Amino acid sequence: MNSRDVIEQHRAAGRRFEAAGVGSFVREDGPPAGGEPVVCLHGVPASCFLYRKVLRELASRGLRGVAFDLPGLGLADRPAAFDYTWTGLGRFCAAAVDVLRLARFHLVVHDIGGPVGFELAAAMPGRIASLTVLDTLVEVDTFKRPWSMEPFARRGIGEVYVRTLSKPAFRMLMRLQGVENAGAVPRAEVDAYVDLLHMGDGGHAFLKIMRGFERTRAKRDLYTGVLGDGRYPVQIVWGANDPVLKLAVEGEAARRAAGVEKIHTVPAKHFLQEDQAPAVAGHIARLAAA
Repeated sequence: MNSRDVIEQHRAAGRRFEAAGVGSFVREDGPPAGGEPVVCLHGVPASCFLYRKVLRELASRGLRGVAFDLPGLGLADRPAAFDYTWTGLGRFCAAAVDVLRLARFHLVVHDIGGPVGFELAAAMPGRIASLTVLDTLVEVDTFKRPWSMEPFARRGIGEVYVRTLSKPAFRMLMRLQGVENAGAVPRAEVDAYVDLLHMGDGGHAFLKIMRGFERTRAKRDLYTGVLGDGRYPVQIVWGANDPVLKLAVEGEAARRAAGVEKIHTVPAKHFLQEDQAPAVAGHIARLAAA
């Protein structure tokens, strides 16, 4: 099996939908009636493909896992005129949960899916049943992109970087930063990340996302407020060995904002959904049950 086969299997496991005038792709797993919905938001350079194992694990626990592609990534459309800031992506998510008829849902966020998901939660706090935070950023005004992501934000350099990002190079990056247990992710699945990143526009919308980070004090205050809202339970789950968003820095910032005593750690790097899906789903399910 190659990456093309992996993507076709992925495509067959979900469906297209449209929200806010943008076409996207959603995967769902679990009981359509009776299972509480869990909306899982991805970051970069990823798509809802990242959650494929977590969705299965949530379904096995009686929950209905829902993961959709953000505009500009995965199998979603990549309109040139779209607002690819966290604000714009958050507005899309608000429209998406309406189109998908998710009246009340548990929310899971990861990477820049954190700021995007915090925008969603700020817009509709009464519809959030619980919030699980995975390896993301909260104190955005002081955040500096890791070395592996910074070139994408630089004009000219980013275009070269994304055009020349090869599958062997991405495999190495995944071993260094993404996955603790490399054996948990077959090569074809790792390669699928590259194909999904380049699909349709060669990665140009992804570059707009990387250049749309809203690193302001106002956004930090908004996101801190979402974590400390009090109308829904919040937990922090982190890859203990994440070299991208470090447990002692970004993890502690999220814990402080949420006002919780403990960070639940798993033996993983940045993409903990890949090699720690059962543990991640277990934490989500326990909070949902509580």
